[in-house]
Amino acid sequence: MDVYVARQPIFRRNKRLYAYELLFRDNLTNIFPGIDGNLATSRLLFNSFLSIGIENITGKRKAFINFTEDMLVKRVPLMFSKDKIVVEILEDVEPEPEVINACREIAQKGYVLAMDDFYYKSELKPLIVLSNLIKIDFRATSSQEIEEYVKKLSEYDVKLLAEKVETYEEFEEALEMGFHYFQGYFFSKPEIIKGRDISASGLNILNIMAEANKEELDFKKLEGLIGRDVGLSYKLFRYINSAYFKRASEISSIKQAITLLGEKRIRRFLSIVAMANLSQGKPDELLRRSIIRARLCEMIGEIANSRASSSELFVVGLFSLIDAIMDDSMENIMKKLPLSKEIKDAFLHNTGELKDYLNLAICYETGDWKGIPEATAKLGINDEELPKCYMDSLNWADSLV
Repeated sequence: MDVYVARQPIFRRNKRLYAYELLFRDNLTNIFPGIDGNLATSRLLFNSFLSIGIENITGKRKAFINFTEDMLVKRVPLMFSKDKIVVEILEDVEPEPEVINACREIAQKGYVLAMDDFYYKSELKPLIVLSNLIKIDFRATSSQEIEEYVKKLSEYDVKLLAEKVETYEEFEEALEMGFHYFQGYFFSKPEIIKGRDISASGLNILNIMAEANKEELDFKKLEGLIGRDVGLSYKLFRYINSAYFKRASEISSIKQAITLLGEKRIRRFLSIVAMANLSQGKPDELLRRSIIRARLCEMIGEIANSRASSSELFVVGLFSLIDAIMDDSMENIMKKLPLSKEIKDAFLHNTGELKDYLNLAICYETGDWKGIPEATAKLGINDEELPKCYMDSLNWADSLV
């Protein structure tokens, strides 16, 4: 049985990745009150640990997993390594004696406990004392309430996690309030739209990426673009002269290197290395997320028998976060890039076939289970094929970043 699971990053104050929360459902048709929490979490745990392997989902990071009151009382978290999970206590868990006793035992055994969707009430004090983290929803709680909670929680030995932080303004606000961890997609939007021109080196890298992913590859033009970027040329020579490519003599020209690699490998190499160069100083998760989207769009295209080329699908996923990476508007960036009209339409007008593939990839990545059935129906694909595509994309991206 497939498990519909996505992961949402949780960051430290320095924007370094701390952990992932697993976003899941047991199917795509029963996503609201009808779903049974015990069943959903049980299937998530079974599939993540015993079928897929938790390392393939979260790598070396911990997984924040929701546990119902019943599962806490039954000590279900103790079945899994304390080094792999953070035990999230759901907001509807009542602080009954048996719940408190169970949480105390789990905490004593070294597990990290987090209270989810927190709102303060005095009867929660026994659980607050046992918790390591308190999660406060920035969408469901006013700034005034948050400030009050922060003041009250300063009396306890807990760290604060701001969830559903979607803008850099909210991130800065949470930082000033003293939050330690941050969850949400604030990192995938530009910090500041500066209204400035893209630097010459940045524009050259963007042009290399665009050129490398054209349907008809112009090797001569690509050679000229790479030759203008010393850092990229150096990485290309290191790659082609590495032990991976065994040869009698070393490659000494960009033309030789491009020819030897061939179309598919040079496209992938240049796209990933160039994007890594552009995203320096940004959270690693931003680059990883771009690569996941690129691969996922490409794979969705394969199962949908898309008329769009795999190169276009890869590019539309890879470039979908370029505004956040460049800290500039998508409109300004697209003006300067020789990308196809179809790709630009997807980014600027949310129209065209490519947009449908990108929207489906984003729905799955963000755990928007309600939006997936409509998106898959539009593309004429079976949503049961998506979990495998997503896991492949995670593994591929994590092997590169």
